[in-house]
Amino acid sequence: MKLISLIFGLFLFLKISWLHQNKPLQESIADGGEIYQDFCVQCHLESGEGVSGVFPPLANSDYLLNNIDLSIKGIKYGLSGPIEVNGETYDGVMQNQGLEEEEIADVMNYILNNWNNSSEQIITPQRVSQIQE
Repeated sequence: MKLISLIFGLFLFLKISWLHQNKPLQESIADGGEIYQDFCVQCHLESGEGVSGVFPPLANSDYLLNNIDLSIKGIKYGLSGPIEVNGETYDGVMQNQGLEEEEIADVMNYILNNWNNSSEQIITPQRVSQIQE
């Protein structure tokens, strides 16, 4: 009986985890908007335009759209050193914000689908977990 309870509990846990990690895109974007407001808006601004020469834009960002995995890595581990965004060089430091994989996926989905950004890709916590430092 204990084995059946253990198996059922494991099955239920895995099913809930799977459902939670694969939420609909619109829900992920909405959750990502809240995370953006809490962690990103101070530097990248409400409009996603950033501050020229200091904080790179996320709106219409060629770097973001062409380097999705590097962008995930930057959020997950922090980013330092020069990058070029829309023809302008940025050489600052973005600290690791301490976000969980699901939060990173959500904020990436928000960024990739706002301010005239458009991406066919849906970022999942599983994809975020595969990004290594």
